[in-house]
Amino acid sequence: MDLPSALNLSRSQGVDLVEIAPNAVPPVCRLVDYGKFKYELAKKERDSKKHQHANLVKEVQLSARIDPHDVGIKMDHAIGFLCEDMKLKVTLRFRGREMAHTEIGKKVVHKFLEDLMPWGHPDSPPKLIGRSINVMVSPHPKHKRAKNPREGMEPAPVRVQTAAEVAAEADAAVALAAADAAEDAADAVAAAAAAAAGTPPGTADVQDLPVAVALPPEA
Repeated sequence: MDLPSALNLSRSQGVDLVEIAPNAVPPVCRLVDYGKFKYELAKKERDSKKHQHANLVKEVQLSARIDPHDVGIKMDHAIGFLCEDMKLKVTLRFRGREMAHTEIGKKVVHKFLEDLMPWGHPDSPPKLIGRSINVMVSPHPKHKRAKNPREGMEPAPVRVQTAAEVAAEADAAVALAAADAAEDAADAVAAAAAAAAGTPPGTADVQDLPVAVALPPEA
């Protein structure tokens, strides 16, 4: 069909003539309501972005001795990720002798998940794997999800760290990792020695303990 005939047909039906494939030979056009056509394109684009975000996984790391202020910062980040339809991985890693009191870390994770309930829900209960507690959190549907409390607020000023501060933080992280590795090695050696001696870790033979003997007073 030639162009004048297509235009006359579109006018007679009260719709628009929209070019769909301009590079085709001959070009391909469609008789549509242009407003509805644009709405459907925008909807498809939104759905495509939603699926892209759903495939992204962000991570928030906690610790058993995390400061309440740091918890608030982690919470803001987690809420922001969930409000962008991203999945969230919450990880708490025990360091050194913190493994002796895993219940403290479990309380931190459960409290964090409880505060996140208006925006997301855990896919499964938190699990202790090795030295870490891990749990995946999925966002609620948009119509069931609370609004981001920071939406519409002015962003906080960003402070740029100096090279000396970055180097100091890196050195502190290396020192902390070395200390954790040393504690882990010491725990392993102690456990191996206790197993070889047939003594549970943290206990000792009564015969090996010093005994206080009361001596009679001198005459």
